[in-house]
Amino acid sequence: MDLAAFFLATLVAHVGFAIFVTAHAFLTDEDAGNWPYITLALGLAGVAGYFFYDELSESGRI
Repeated sequence: MDLAAFFLATLVAHVGFAIFVTAHAFLTDEDAGNWPYITLALGLAGVAGYFFYDELSESGRI
């Protein structure tokens, strides 16, 4: 695979992941926060963060 094709495929995948995160947040009435931007930059790591990151609760426990 040539380098340009790799970068294009990566860009398309990251944009798709960011759209997915945004759409999921909209459909579930949740705040996406900065996760679409993080996903755009980091791809699957951003998707994982969006789904598995929990903010601290009021008690200070996760």
